[in-house]
Amino acid sequence: MPKRQTKLGAARTPLSGAYDLVVCGASFAGLALARELAGAPSPSGRGAARVLVLDRYEVGERQTSACAAPTEWLRVLGLEPSIKQTFGELVVHTPHGTTRNRLPWTFSTFDYRTLCALLAEQNDAEFETAKVNGRTDTVVHTDRGDLSAPLIVDALGWRRMLASDEGYQPPDAPLSRGLEVHPDGSGEDLAIWIDRSYVPAGYAWSFPARDELRIGVGSFDPRFHVKDPTVQIAEDLGSDAIRYQGNWIPHQLRPATEDGVFFIGDSAGHCLPLTAEGIRTAFYFGIACGRELRRVLEGRATRATALRRYHAFSAAHEWQFKWMLRAQQAVPRVPPRLLALALRGLESKTFLDWSFGHYLGIAHPSFAAGHQQQPRLAPPVAERAAA
Repeated sequence: MPKRQTKLGAARTPLSGAYDLVVCGASFAGLALARELAGAPSPSGRGAARVLVLDRYEVGERQTSACAAPTEWLRVLGLEPSIKQTFGELVVHTPHGTTRNRLPWTFSTFDYRTLCALLAEQNDAEFETAKVNGRTDTVVHTDRGDLSAPLIVDALGWRRMLASDEGYQPPDAPLSRGLEVHPDGSGEDLAIWIDRSYVPAGYAWSFPARDELRIGVGSFDPRFHVKDPTVQIAEDLGSDAIRYQGNWIPHQLRPATEDGVFFIGDSAGHCLPLTAEGIRTAFYFGIACGRELRRVLEGRATRATALRRYHAFSAAHEWQFKWMLRAQQAVPRVPPRLLALALRGLESKTFLDWSFGHYLGIAHPSFAAGHQQQPRLAPPVAERAAA
């Protein structure tokens, strides 16, 4: 696991200044957004825009997830050197059987630090380590001082630090709970377990990453503690429960703008329910927000227009998030034997191509290549009937 590199003590010098745009958070969403602003001009017409990215840690210092995403997303963003292992199948284990599902697209685990460094190289923003404590109007308060900007982005995660309200806290908030360990080892299968002996509502996983395994448990119920089952599945797989990493995972979409601030990634709930996949959605919505902000910096739109357009773009995906949340709520209620039968019945190539194709379409990698994906405002009749 990465060692702490962030400056401490006297090395944390005072920080202040006025910028054209401040991005709070330097993980998937914040870095994808900054990438879209490379070379943007200053609204004043004098030189390049002053864009500042802030994070409590150095870029890539603190891994935040199991780090896996559709391979095409990594390819189109120029992040292929970060890939550690690629999979064409998803293996699903239940107490009553195992299915192997041939995916219509591949999924890859990657090295977090390498990926973040590659993304950071694609932007020309300034970067500073600072703990963001809050905001007053257009001023961001940090542990190193205050910074001002007419454009502010919150990419800090589920706490939604820059919101005007006090937010929400677990276990009462719409959050899932995840914990994983990273033992040395190798494997060939991208695997999940839907097994109530591990977690009553949720799933366990093992994601090989060439020279390590990422083994964990996610619970849709935030009140369920996941440490003991994480240790148990690691032991069941013959691995050591070492190098822990855990986090809360939002499973409900939240407003993407509020009080003049843009929210991306987990701060806007941009994490898909049921699968808890949040990396490609962080890329996707970060890019979408970055394109709107670039229009403002280039003088082609006002901040108000960018807020309205980005808010509408995010909100247009709400029906997809709601359908996945309904599936998340339904799966734990299905009797285990019936679930195993259903999974075996869904192994057909036709169904897998259809279902995983639509799933990838929620945040398709072609969007990163510059193709302006227009989210559908309501599901087609055939999809509603199938659901």
